Amino acid sequence: MSSKIILGENQYGKAEVRVVKITRDTDRHEIEDLNVTSQLRGDFAAAHLEGDNAHVVATDTQKNTIYAFAREGVGSPEAFLLRLGEHFTSSFDWVTGGRWEAESYSWDRIQAHGTEHNHSFVRNGQEVRTAVLVRDGATTHLISGLKDLTVLKSTQSGFVGYPKDKYTTLPETTDRILATDVSARWRFKTGTDFSTLDFNKSYDDVKGLLLEGFTEKYSHALQQTLFDMGTKVLEAHSEIDEIKFSMPNKHHFLVDLSPFGLDNPNEVFFAADRPYGLIEATVQREDATPADIAWSGIAGFC
Repeated sequence: MSSKIILGENQYGKAEVRVVKITRDTDRHEIEDLNVTSQLRGDFAAAHLEGDNAHVVATDTQKNTIYAFAREGVGSPEAFLLRLGEHFTSSFDWVTGGRWEAESYSWDRIQAHGTEHNHSFVRNGQEVRTAVLVRDGATTHLISGLKDLTVLKSTQSGFVGYPKDKYTTLPETTDRILATDVSARWRFKTGTDFSTLDFNKSYDDVKGLLLEGFTEKYSHALQQTLFDMGTKVLEAHSEIDEIKFSMPNKHHFLVDLSPFGLDNPNEVFFAADRPYGLIEATVQREDATPADIAWSGIAGFC
């Protein structure tokens, strides 16, 4: 006898709503640039099982809400998502939670004749800022982060002491280039009063600590450097419970210049984009409260 078929977990919404907000209340304009996704969770069984859309808040409505909320300003991606989450879970009785995600793209003012221009900008391509809000009934989980932060140290890194078998060809080295694209997401403690946090300041500080952690010590492996980076953040920010990393090892191989009668004292390299080592790990407080639901749907992090 076959088992009964039932509806499992589900969510729906509008993905990747691109919104650019220009604040022009003075001659010096400000720009906020986001890519926002809204997904609702709750009582949507009738839509799946009966074709009854009485509880289906249209994805177009979710898109329009994002634009309307942007009219009042963004402030920070975290604060913006908190506003959206509160709106949808308080406006519709059957919406019991959801997941809201944002990518934030930064712009710098163009320097014109030695001064910052009031309304002309150049895209800052250093990294993409990220944020995820998950509401599950009365519980709110908030995750900040960044991705595509490319960093490199030209020395003070090596890789020795690893096991070797008949397939091992990699030579040991005590002086190599260490480079990676940092993707990191940090989760604030469950129960935090988010209204007390300055998310923009917090983000800038965490990014600075990650960069400091990358530079400070001799790196015996990218794994060790990753842990040092996460430790610096958690030691400085008691409101953060855990930080997850996904970091590729961007290999740089020394070019053999001997066919041309030249030496190469660790100066000319071939930067390989693939294949690459991929290092992923979580750095967390020993007493951190588990929050698996907060990470559900975030790919590429262990």
